[in-house]
Amino acid sequence: MDMHNNNSEKLKDPVCGMNVPEQSPHYLQHAGKMFYFCSAGCKGKFAENPTQYHQSNPVNTEPVTAEINATGTIYTCPMHPEVRQDKPGVCPKCGMSLEPEMPTLEEGESPELVDFKRRFIWTLPLTIIVTVLAMLGHRLQWFEMTTQSWIELVLSLPIVLWAGWPFFQRGVQSVINRKPNMWTLIGLGTSAAFIYSVVATIAPEVFPESFMAMGRVAVYFEAAAVIISLTLLGQVLELKARSQTSAAIKSLLGLAPKTARRINADGSEEDVPLTHVHVGDTLRVRPGEKVPVDGVVVEGVSAVDESMLTGEPVPLTKRVGDKLIGATLNTSGALVLRAEKVGAQTVLSSIVQMVMQAQRSKAPMQRMADHVAGYFVMTVVVIAILTFFAWGIFGPDPSWVYGLINAVAVLIIACPCALGLATPMSIMVATGKAASQGVLFRDAAAIENFRKIDTIIVDKTGTLTEGKPKFDRVIANDAYTEDEVLRLAASLDQGSEHPLADAIVQAAREKGLVLDKVEAFDSISGIGVRGNVTGKTLALGNTALMTQIGVSVEDLKPQAEALRAEGASVMILAVDGKMAGVLAVSDPIKASSLEALSILRSFDIRVIMATGDGLATAKSVAAKLGIDEVYGEVRPADKLALVDKLQREGRFVAMAGDGINDAPALAKANVGVAMGTGTDVAMNSAQVTLVKGDLRGIAQARAISEQTIINMKQNLIFAFVYNSLGVPLAAGLLYPLTGWLLSPMIAALAMSLSSVSVITNALRLR
Repeated sequence: MDMHNNNSEKLKDPVCGMNVPEQSPHYLQHAGKMFYFCSAGCKGKFAENPTQYHQSNPVNTEPVTAEINATGTIYTCPMHPEVRQDKPGVCPKCGMSLEPEMPTLEEGESPELVDFKRRFIWTLPLTIIVTVLAMLGHRLQWFEMTTQSWIELVLSLPIVLWAGWPFFQRGVQSVINRKPNMWTLIGLGTSAAFIYSVVATIAPEVFPESFMAMGRVAVYFEAAAVIISLTLLGQVLELKARSQTSAAIKSLLGLAPKTARRINADGSEEDVPLTHVHVGDTLRVRPGEKVPVDGVVVEGVSAVDESMLTGEPVPLTKRVGDKLIGATLNTSGALVLRAEKVGAQTVLSSIVQMVMQAQRSKAPMQRMADHVAGYFVMTVVVIAILTFFAWGIFGPDPSWVYGLINAVAVLIIACPCALGLATPMSIMVATGKAASQGVLFRDAAAIENFRKIDTIIVDKTGTLTEGKPKFDRVIANDAYTEDEVLRLAASLDQGSEHPLADAIVQAAREKGLVLDKVEAFDSISGIGVRGNVTGKTLALGNTALMTQIGVSVEDLKPQAEALRAEGASVMILAVDGKMAGVLAVSDPIKASSLEALSILRSFDIRVIMATGDGLATAKSVAAKLGIDEVYGEVRPADKLALVDKLQREGRFVAMAGDGINDAPALAKANVGVAMGTGTDVAMNSAQVTLVKGDLRGIAQARAISEQTIINMKQNLIFAFVYNSLGVPLAAGLLYPLTGWLLSPMIAALAMSLSSVSVITNALRLR
């Protein structure tokens, strides 16, 4: 019996991968084997096309956790999205590691990041020891210099042959693919330094007498070790930054509930994994639960919070026949829905796809070091080859030894340690400075691009406005005071969970008004609430409610219409069948918005508002802020299309938003700016986050961007200049005039000066 149970636990639905007991009523025989299914839907799919799902060993089939896995994971290059393959590897164009096109929630740190961290941590102490010996060994005099060379050789072996092995592989690949890049330079420089030093340690007699210094031939083990350790550090930092690009998609994937409550044909109910919901299934959504998939209401009435899609804080009333969107929140009543779109067809999945495509449609910043290195590599290699043959043919005896030594010297001096520090040092200092001012840059690309912005699209709710309903004002009829109208409305609203009701209650409490107990409370979804307070019959809601209970609203109709024109939500209070007053709740404009927009215009930046809210409300807010271009009732796809349209017009676009509905546009924009007071999805999709949700941070970010780019260019000059100046000396151009050839002191000095210059210059940004 136990064996039977264990075998049953291993049975998998060949369509969806769900664990299925052998007692399942859904099964059929194919090719002499019995297949079991979780539902009639999966059984039907299998029956239509069994060869698609048939596997030689259905019992041991691994479960499929996401649709993307059914067809296999696609890996792509973050720099070159056109590179796609079905397994991990490195990009043939730039040497960067390929990453999954679609991440999963279960995915942890990338194997490459874990590997590089291990290589860096385990070899860093050896690098420090080798560097100290190389720089101070002749002063400390712990060992004879020949013995020290052997010690440096032993300590450098694991650094070069283990820690640096991935770089040599990429360097070889760059040569094979005829795509010279940073890995070519690092591979040539470190291998040249190491091989030269090994020969100098093992067979010093092959070198000319002039290469002897302090009793040994000068070695470059520390150069190879430092270059590899610095490069590993840079790769670890870069891989960590790149891993954040998938955070937006992971956040979106995490929005959907993991299970759905399915109502079976016999009336019974069961919780099933979301991946096993099929079109046509009837699902129950209880109060406080998320809607599992897109569908239509077949039973019940409830207020549903769709802010994840629209960005608007006020829940919408859903009745029989209304559409529901997966991952939205059912706030109050119970609903029964019929599934219409599942899996990749849902609105949430379409947003995931849009974010993914937007992220892949533009590569991260092509670092200046990579551009320079591409030309620098070829130049250095050509100079090294010319040096070898020039000395071999025209140099003094032993001419070819001189040629080899000087060619190697060219490769060594041309690979500066500071190159690995040039960009990261500026970025580290700049991001630290920006963070202290409440501006978080995700990566170097964001810093570089921010200064180029000429157009910014801003969301309304949560970006220009507070993003939460707040009591605005009350207009009372002649028979009541404003405070009395507010007190009665708040007393009635104590029994409501609606955000508008909460705003009224909070306003009354802030004024110190004493609220009375409500009796016979009744919520009429979508139109208002009723109840008894201190013997009075109260009703609070919209015009539809007043019409239903026969209350005339003509007395204050002009005032109510004026409030609506300003973008406020208006509620009417009726007492004992007569209108008592109107209350307005609105989303107030942030105190900083007007100043922020003024600053943006001073930079000649074009400002556009795009919001999911109604056009009338949007225009009202825009008029107060002096925004001329307004788009209302826009969906996530519309915002994405607007960004794309502006980019095709040649505009450099920034998108500022705070909601899930902004995520695709934030990812697509040249620079996405998220409010720190908004959703995690928005912040993960954006390249810049304003911690305080204050648009004035954009001006600060722009200034930091301009300063940083200037600093990075200066650093790249410092990283190359000393080494470039040392190349003629290494090649022996001055030998006929001065008899000078490259010495370890000159190489060490060049590398030290370039590193010190880069670090010192970067620190000026603070």
